[in-house]
Amino acid sequence: MRLASFQHEGTDTIGIEAGGKLYPLDDLWAAMGRKERFSDMRALIEAGAPALEAARAAAHHLEQKPEGSAGIDPEAVRWHPPVRRPYKICGIAMNNSASDSRKISAPDHPLFFLKPASSLVGHNEPIVVRDDYGSVHPEPELAVIIAETCRDVPVEEAMRYVFGYTILNDMTGNGMRAEDRVHYYALYPRADDPDQLERREQHLSYTARYKGTDTFGPMGPYLVTPDEVPDPHALDVRCWHNDDLIADDSTAYYTYSIPEIISFVSRYHSLWPGDVISLGTAFRPSAGQKRSLHTADVTSRGGAVSIEITGLGRLHNPVRKV
Repeated sequence: MRLASFQHEGTDTIGIEAGGKLYPLDDLWAAMGRKERFSDMRALIEAGAPALEAARAAAHHLEQKPEGSAGIDPEAVRWHPPVRRPYKICGIAMNNSASDSRKISAPDHPLFFLKPASSLVGHNEPIVVRDDYGSVHPEPELAVIIAETCRDVPVEEAMRYVFGYTILNDMTGNGMRAEDRVHYYALYPRADDPDQLERREQHLSYTARYKGTDTFGPMGPYLVTPDEVPDPHALDVRCWHNDDLIADDSTAYYTYSIPEIISFVSRYHSLWPGDVISLGTAFRPSAGQKRSLHTADVTSRGGAVSIEITGLGRLHNPVRKV
């Protein structure tokens, strides 16, 4: 099932996609004589299994009676991110084996950071940049949406907490990352005398601007339920800047799997319904490719960015400079 959040004729709604059309769930439930109503996707997810079964019943009703359902042309809507205001967005850093050769040092566990919900925009919505941002490039990623509250999840149980999958473009401002880098001496208790301090040289760069600026999180178009994604670790991921293919990769190259990531993140953060975990950048170039995504500086080049992932559709966003 493909779920979506969108605005049509001034009304925000959630719906399902079928046969190239969008169908508001409220309309389908009304036609079925059902009373379910949810204000947004997060509310549907929070309502748990009964709400998901109600959505599946609506999809089945549509299959049985397509002639009584008009549907909405996707070109006639304004797309929202599938989950508009998740409690948090966790981004997994350097989770692609192609980056291993570039690691000077790294921990033996997943690295993650947080993006704010205010960074999210939907399909066809603009990525807004300014000259003072410096270089900004796309990062195409598969993302999972969490189904229910969980903490300290065992690896072998992690997949039961996945509500569905979507595409996330983890826009990254290299210019701001460089500006916000600090090289300094941190103070730590000495190993041989905890009452005394010692200085240790460190390099730091904080993600709030270069990962979390408004519109740096295009997401969508759809939230696709796991029954339509038999193996999330075998999906092709492609990214274009205008007409140039700048990444041609696969989720098969993850350093850490989805269960490992959910388990690790949940050791430190309680995960809540609708939370997003973006699983790492797909950036391998295809054979003979001239450009990489790291050269796709949308601040200087403008244009548009598109991402396709097997079974999840195509996320497209123009770039607008202000």
